[in-house]
Amino acid sequence: MSKKNLIWMIPVGIVGIAIFSAIGGGVVMLLWNWLAPELFGLRTITFWQAFGLLALCRILFGGFGGGGGRRCRSRHHGGDRIREQVRERIDERFDQMTPEERERLRQTLRDRSKSTSPLDPTASG
Repeated sequence: MSKKNLIWMIPVGIVGIAIFSAIGGGVVMLLWNWLAPELFGLRTITFWQAFGLLALCRILFGGFGGGGGRRCRSRHHGGDRIREQVRERIDERFDQMTPEERERLRQTLRDRSKSTSPLDPTASG
């Protein structure tokens, strides 16, 4: 990236962050003042308190859904590799089954998907 591009990108970035922060603080304030007093009996908050709450959440939980750092990305890719290995292993086992064993597995999975949870209040028993 050239210096010329960098010179105008920095002010645009700062203005963008300011606009995003103002909108985020306003949204947090509106949602808090709409929900928290009614649901939990809490007081309403000002814009700056909402902005601080937004910053605190950013510090504690990280990110606004922007993808995170290098650590987060590598975790997702590792999950993809594991998922692929599991899928390959399942496919191998399925290929080694006889047609009767495959049908029995399919029927078992169908029966399990139709069963109710032990915590289901509508279940009899």
